[in-house]
Amino acid sequence: QVQLVESGGGLVQPGGSLKLSCAASGTMFSIYRMGWYRQAPGKQRDLVADIDSNGTPTNVDSVKGRFTISRDNAKNTVYLEMNSLKAEDTGVYYCNARHPLILPRGGSWGQGTQVTVSS
Repeated sequence: QVQLVESGGGLVQPGGSLKLSCAASGTMFSIYRMGWYRQAPGKQRDLVADIDSNGTPTNVDSVKGRFTISRDNAKNTVYLEMNSLKAEDTGVYYCNARHPLILPRGGSWGQGTQVTVSS
């Protein structure tokens, strides 16, 4: 089981930017598919973006052109750079790590980091 620690959340005004980081333990990081999920108050936890072991990213439509997911295998870290933030981006952001053979939403989860977009 890989341990994940997120950081970088906070309060930002609409139109602002934040960069989230997720540091993973262990030696298997490079083969994991890494994802960022968001859970808004009263809502389910939904995928925002993920990236496979080759570095190929996938973003959901609502964040395309605004969010960028990347990974640094040498540092066992995945990032989510968020620009042009909107109020609807508010929520707890969770990092997920899963082996390619594990179904989506499986694998390991971090404790989450709060992102609040408000003026």
